[in-house]
Amino acid sequence: MPKPRSYLVLENYIGGKFVSCGNHIDSYDPSTGEVYCKVPDSGKEEVEKYAAVAAAKEAFPDWSARSPQQRGDVLNKLADLIEANMEDLVQAESKDQGKTVTFARTVDIPRSAYNFRFFASSVLHHTTDCSQMDHMGCLNYTVRCPVGVAGLISPWNLPLYLLTWKIAPAIATGNTVVAKPSEMTSVTAWMMCKLLEEAGVPPGVVNVVFGTGQRAGDALVGHPDVPLISFTGSTATAQRITERSAPYCKKLSLELGGKNPAIIFADADLEQCVETTIRSSFSNQGEICLCTSRIYVERSIYSEFLEKFVAAARKWKTGAPSDPSNNNGALISKEHLEKVRSFVALAKSEGAVIHCGEGVDHLDLPEANKSGYFMPPTVISGIPDSSRVMQEEIFGPVTCVCPFDTEDEAVARGNGVRYGLSATVWSRDVGRVHRLAQRLQAGLVWTNCWLVRDLNLPFGGMKHSGVGREGGKDSYHFFTEVKSITIKH
Repeated sequence: MPKPRSYLVLENYIGGKFVSCGNHIDSYDPSTGEVYCKVPDSGKEEVEKYAAVAAAKEAFPDWSARSPQQRGDVLNKLADLIEANMEDLVQAESKDQGKTVTFARTVDIPRSAYNFRFFASSVLHHTTDCSQMDHMGCLNYTVRCPVGVAGLISPWNLPLYLLTWKIAPAIATGNTVVAKPSEMTSVTAWMMCKLLEEAGVPPGVVNVVFGTGQRAGDALVGHPDVPLISFTGSTATAQRITERSAPYCKKLSLELGGKNPAIIFADADLEQCVETTIRSSFSNQGEICLCTSRIYVERSIYSEFLEKFVAAARKWKTGAPSDPSNNNGALISKEHLEKVRSFVALAKSEGAVIHCGEGVDHLDLPEANKSGYFMPPTVISGIPDSSRVMQEEIFGPVTCVCPFDTEDEAVARGNGVRYGLSATVWSRDVGRVHRLAQRLQAGLVWTNCWLVRDLNLPFGGMKHSGVGREGGKDSYHFFTEVKSITIKH
């Protein structure tokens, strides 16, 4: 008889203890297509009855009474422990999400540790306002207080990276949290829970409830004792969160999708531009909200750019995540792979040219990975801006290249979608890059680079790309309430 398969079984982390759940969801290894993990299918019972919110509420008075320095010490200790467990977390993130081990080792896990370090320090350096009204004999000043229990919902593309980007500022400012990671990528969050006690995080300050958005997320968003929600994910889910939380007047921070343009002028440094735009289009399998998915190239260099870009895309290797020579691993799920493929099929049916990737280049995968969710970098041209392929977020290794003639046209087409998260501009003309940065409807504009981030500065999008900003000062403002005080003397 074949030996029964053993699965990794996760548990919720509530009030400083691991709590088992009666029902579970299958979680797949995207690189093999096999179930390897059972994730709690939590709902109202776990959020309410088993007291995740109650545990956070109970822990709030003591935690919020600590000084920022005392809380920062705990955050730094947690960062130390993440670094001490770096390789285990790297391997787990790659297996759970499908990304390459190299990407997890160079981006995800180091940034997760740095998120705690950054906010441990950042929270010490804010000042509040004061104004004198001598003619009234009054002094006015402001104070900032933590809000209470924060509900944090994070996505599957950068699992621990984006979860810690929310937990760190929430607890640094004195709130307690109930977090819900994506049910598709819950393992590194569960591993982090094992480090919390050793780091000195008191029971109830960080609670993690696993499960789907429809059940666990909904219970959290609709809970009257959770006054603020920070969410990163799809625009459609954000609309549901907004509706669900409206009766409670909750504070919302929503970091949503993008359909990000790159605008490339004839005077760009073509070599650097091609190299960076390959990275900005295909990094992490194109599963980053900041990835470039529409490339507008000035007509005089369009043919040269396209030829160089397609050649470079073919060199961007896709395969087993554990192989250090691969640039991309597997997409998150079978359903997502099918969705991304459907956009390529739609482009083809509309008469577009598929230059490389899906349906053009054969992927030679190792035997163990033949059932994984892999797709090579795909470059499309000859598609109108009105196509769904150019309007909707695909969130995979697919990008479209189009020629343009004038600066005004490039700006209008760059802005011609419902999203407004990021944009990149390639030109050596200083006046032009400043003009475009002003005119593009995007929360972040990079010129002659991509994904260079100072965490002090605001991060977030315009239009359907979100509500609010995250970053040093913005996260501090979101996770605190301001109070104006007037003293007559």
